[in-house]
Amino acid sequence: MTIPAKLAEALNAQVTAELEASLVYTQLSYVLNDLGLVGMSSWMKAQAEEELTHAQMFADHLLDRDFVPAIGTIEAPALSVKTAEDAFEASLAHERKISGKIRALAALAQEEGDFDSRPLLDTFLSEQIEEEATVKEILDRLRLVSHGQDGSGLLRIDAELSSRDSD
Repeated sequence: MTIPAKLAEALNAQVTAELEASLVYTQLSYVLNDLGLVGMSSWMKAQAEEELTHAQMFADHLLDRDFVPAIGTIEAPALSVKTAEDAFEASLAHERKISGKIRALAALAQEEGDFDSRPLLDTFLSEQIEEEATVKEILDRLRLVSHGQDGSGLLRIDAELSSRDSD
């Protein structure tokens, strides 16, 4: 079953965007590891792996519809991160960027009358709500402890995030 060309190209761009997201999270994991926050680093690594899974889901959808994905140019993430709070602010900003891309894909699929892409896109619409909410919650907690300069609170959050399973 073929896919409208305009939508195929947009979904292909999303494959690249998800791969870029994986690199963003990988870089954030490196910075957090360097800060001695290995639990938060581990959380970011798991997130990076999840983004690779998302890229593959978009690629598989395209392949199933007779379109061969081609990875586009990916820029190395330029992040200015010095604290855990900075890292999760960067994460939230990136998730919001991805959410906008997913909403645009859903609108394009509707415009193109491509009902076959709806299940995939609906999954990601829901996923992005969850992603943003999770990162926002972590960021809110970091702000609570960091603005009070509570190092033990920061370490508790770090320990909690180390328990995340990489799906």
